[in-house]
Amino acid sequence: MDSPITLLPVLCILIVAISTKRALFAMFCGLCVAALILCGHIAAFPETAFGYLYGSMSNETLQWLVFVIALFGVLIMLLQRSGAVLGFGQWASRLLKTRRHVMLGTFVLGVIVFIDDYLNNLAVGTTMKGISDAQKVPRTQLAYIVNSVAAPVCILLPMSSWAAYFGGLFEENGVTVNGSGIDAYIQSIPFMFYGWLAVIVVLLQILGIIPKIGPLKKDWKRVEATGNVFPAGASSEEESFAEDMGENVKANPVYFLLPIVVMIVITIVTGIDVLLGVASGVVCAFILFLVMRKLSFKKLLQASFDGIISMGFVLVLSVLAFAVQNANIDLGLADYVIKTVEPLMDGAFLPAVAFLVCAAYAYVTGSFWDMAVIVAPIVIPLAIAMDVSPILAGAAVFSGAAFGSNTCLYGDGVILCAQACGIKPIELMLATLPYALISAGASTILFLVAGFVM
Repeated sequence: MDSPITLLPVLCILIVAISTKRALFAMFCGLCVAALILCGHIAAFPETAFGYLYGSMSNETLQWLVFVIALFGVLIMLLQRSGAVLGFGQWASRLLKTRRHVMLGTFVLGVIVFIDDYLNNLAVGTTMKGISDAQKVPRTQLAYIVNSVAAPVCILLPMSSWAAYFGGLFEENGVTVNGSGIDAYIQSIPFMFYGWLAVIVVLLQILGIIPKIGPLKKDWKRVEATGNVFPAGASSEEESFAEDMGENVKANPVYFLLPIVVMIVITIVTGIDVLLGVASGVVCAFILFLVMRKLSFKKLLQASFDGIISMGFVLVLSVLAFAVQNANIDLGLADYVIKTVEPLMDGAFLPAVAFLVCAAYAYVTGSFWDMAVIVAPIVIPLAIAMDVSPILAGAAVFSGAAFGSNTCLYGDGVILCAQACGIKPIELMLATLPYALISAGASTILFLVAGFVM
């Protein structure tokens, strides 16, 4: 469908989400708009809309993500109900004695857990939430740090799931170094400008060199005035759930650290299999708390059930997000965007334009790896034909994907980080966007300069 009408669903989502701050309602509205455009006649609207929901739930990637989300919900609840989170917080508070220490600790932990952005967002958010609350750091500040480090670190280190995937894309498009796509990826790392700048901006913001702006500034003022770390409008249910930290306040930090370490180690050993890693963490926590009599078997089962239920919002939002992404594919959104901007991809301007297009497309669609699969076979051959470095062009595409992961309201990174930090996706998006735009603007300039120099 070669028409601007293909943009209507994503515009609807953004407008409704920002005006109502209801991500689920916004996603539902966007799906309805897409279904109305695609159904042909109004009588076919219900079948079209439900067809995308059915298709979403039959998607193997979503099925895998559902298991990861549900198991992480179980792990988080087990750690809370056992008192492990509170015990770890008491121990860590001896080392992280100020707000800045807590934020720097969150930053460092995010860099360490570089294996996968899902694991990064969930593990770091869960680990630091209680410690952050104790020092009266706004939840939006915590979530901004966690999410803005997760994807950028993944594209900057060649041992991550992102590097493995994008290295494969280089190889599929004929760009190799010493016959290897991953070696080509390693050569592109210095040019992952958004990744470098996003991490640097987070650090500078923590140190106070870059000031607090936008929603974060308001949330810091609110904490100073009221002591409440939650964003304005947080429900009493959200706040009471956050206080459910366990019965035993003397829990040893080992009870928290052991399941998390097991999860990370198994993820690495199994070749970055996050699902198996999280499952191993759950099994470790279940056995540990049962043997050490932190919780009875009945309470362990109840906590497991409650953990899955606590992830209900994320699960439903993920189903809607995949449905909207599939509808955008059928609408031809990617083809329309590429056809519109392809005339601008000329010579030295190509890397900068490619970055802007990929960043915008990823932001409005929530499609990151899929976007790279669509765009890379167009941008990389164009770069080769125009005597522009294909390594630089690929870095521009992958940097755009990282920007989208940091900022898209219904992207999996934002959804999972918001859940781990106990806030809404729209609150995380609005807090992150001003800083992400600073990084994106500087990245555009660097890609422009590099396009002329290389």
